Formats: sequence, C-alpha cells, structure tokens
Amino acid sequence: MFTKISCLSLMITLILFSGCQPPPSGEAAGMRYPILYMQLQHMDLPAQLAMPVENIKPRQIQDTWGAARSEGRKHEGVDIFAKRGTPVRITTQGIVLQVGTNNLGGKVVWMIGPDLSRHYYAHLDDYADQIQKGDWVEAGEVIGYVGNTGNAKNTPPHLHYGIYLNG
Repeated sequence: MFTKISCLSLMITLILFSGCQPPPSGEAAGMRYPILYMQLQHMDLPAQLAMPVENIKPRQIQDTWGAARSEGRKHEGVDIFAKRGTPVRITTQGIVLQVGTNNLGGKVVWMIGPDLSRHYYAHLDDYADQIQKGDWVEAGEVIGYVGNTGNAKNTPPHLHYGIYLNG
C-alpha cells in the first residue's frame, strides 16, 4: 500500500516530467464549455491525485522518465502495469479533449484539468462506452481499460500516464 509520501512523490514526478507527444490544444474545450473552461483555468491542480489504476503495488509502477526511445525521443510519462482490461480512472475533474488513436500511444484519451493541465492516458485496450470528446468528467470516472496498443504492442499491458502543465 502506498504511503502519502510515495503517492506525493509519484504525482510530483508525473507533473514535472510527462507525456509522449505534445498535448492537444484546449481551445476547443474552451469554446464548447466557456464557463467550465474558465473555472478550470482558475482552479489549482491538486497536490495529490488519485492513482488512475486501482490496487496497484509499487512494483507495478515504472518511472523511466528520460529514458531513450526511438527517433531521439525520451520517455516522459509513468507506466502503470496491470492486467489487460483493468479499469483506468480519471485522476481529476475536467473536460475530455480527445478520444482517439495515434502511432505512439495507440488508443488514447486526453483531458484538460485544473490550471489547464493536460492529462494523457495511453495504450488503452478500449475506451469506456460513455466517454466522448467534450464530456465533463469527475475524478474516479472510468475512461478506458489497460492495454498495450500503439508502440507498446510488444510490452505487457500498462497505462502510460502523463501530465502536461500549462505554460
């Protein structure tokens, strides 16, 4: 079981050093939900976020931030290993920016949260039925399921989770 210090350490690492690629713009969310977007803009990102995959032991978390990747890239997220199909939950409230696929992350969900932070959930096996671009989501809602899509097809199932800070 994680101690508060372990969780805080993980979250600081995620906040400072995350992502596989540049986050999508939050402009569309701001145009569709201007009041909610403004509220998010003026909210502080919580100092501690919930773990996006439940019942995780420390050995299931791999923080290889900065490790070399193909084409000169560096790994900028935290990988959370779990059984394929394990629910992935939103870590904080916000607006879903994108539900889709890309070459690196496979099936991914992007969301914008407090202080316009962008949260990236990648390598999903599938999406939750109800999740769509533009949805308002609350912490704890299921957005998808652990998998190994994209460039993780030769690795055990895991969630790549990254946070991009505004600015």
